[in-house]
Amino acid sequence: MTVEIKAPAFPESVADGVVASWHKKPGDAVARDELLVEIETDKVVMEVVAPAPGVIESILVEVGETIVSEALLAILVEGDSKPAAGAEGSAGADAAASSEQASSVSTTASNETVPMGPAVRALLEKHRLEAKDVSATGKSGRLLKEDVLAHVAAVQSSAQPAGTPLQSTTSQSLEVNGPTSERIEKRVPMTRMRARIAERLLGATQQTAMLTTFNEVNMAPLMKLRKTYRDQFEAVHNGTRLGFMGFFVKAACEALKRFPEVNASIDGEDVVYHGYQDIGVAVSVDEGLVVPVLRDADFMSIADVEAAIYDFGVKARDKKLTIEEMTGGTFTVSNGGVFGSLLSTPILNPPQTGILGMHAIQERPIAMDGEVVIQPMMYLALSYDHRLVDGKTAVQFLVTIKGLIEDPARILLQL
Repeated sequence: MTVEIKAPAFPESVADGVVASWHKKPGDAVARDELLVEIETDKVVMEVVAPAPGVIESILVEVGETIVSEALLAILVEGDSKPAAGAEGSAGADAAASSEQASSVSTTASNETVPMGPAVRALLEKHRLEAKDVSATGKSGRLLKEDVLAHVAAVQSSAQPAGTPLQSTTSQSLEVNGPTSERIEKRVPMTRMRARIAERLLGATQQTAMLTTFNEVNMAPLMKLRKTYRDQFEAVHNGTRLGFMGFFVKAACEALKRFPEVNASIDGEDVVYHGYQDIGVAVSVDEGLVVPVLRDADFMSIADVEAAIYDFGVKARDKKLTIEEMTGGTFTVSNGGVFGSLLSTPILNPPQTGILGMHAIQERPIAMDGEVVIQPMMYLALSYDHRLVDGKTAVQFLVTIKGLIEDPARILLQL
């Protein structure tokens, strides 16, 4: 019995996706729920798993192809995920035959199917090479562009007469202070998520009147509170660690209530005032920055906020965040301090009109009660859309957060 492997149903906000990587190839045996393929959209990476045990008969789309919602990806022959040798050979032969008929998926060489992309195929034709002569280093035996270029360079090197300089398609040899060094460049396509992030950031700078105001906050009271109750907090709340983000998110919620313009958004000629606080929390991943959203953060406890942020971090690392978890948000909090940033200007996340930037805690001399003392200080930055938020409002908003953090009891008492 054959089973069609299809792409997930995309939400309305996602028009299409790109096949990022295949973890199986035709003829491979798979178990139920085993990962088959990853699909990258402009927001998340979706995983497609095997609905049943069996053998991959054919793959119908290759890495780099753009697909739509519920597109047909592959054909699975349902059965034992560990077929007998005869059955495995038969399945492999059927898969090879099917793959040979689909030139968009692979090309054949010496009766073996070699997965490759269209750019690699064109490069082979340009240099009049056969796939069987090139060593494939890609996942699941996929032939990469770098493999072809390396093969061409090796052939050219071996053909060079003695005493002549070597020429490579991937590097240029230069004589620098005697020894030979190489200036190597590598060109790779921008990922779908990285391209979308770049598009949104560029749009934010071009389509908003973005301005940033700064302040600094004395972290000593909050650090003392955290040190006093950290162990007890973790024991009571099932291992949830007490960090700083929970306090800043709650402080932001309180400030947003007092200054609704910062919690609003512009929609055409209208201003939309949100009667709730959905706080986006910036999380860094290898592909870039994602912003999952804490829904109704005003009604969450500090423990709930800390647990949710930890869960978002794990999901982001494992590429398990859903589009629903990253959609919406009325305000964003970004903590560049975890990477050592001392001061920066965060960029708005449209259509939001405000984003709070936290930074590294650094001991600095400040004046307190007429004396110079050393205190752990943090710079805060609030970027805002000046079309809707006046400078006075932005400054007062940031001062409110400063006051709540320097006297954290006010957060709990909503003072």
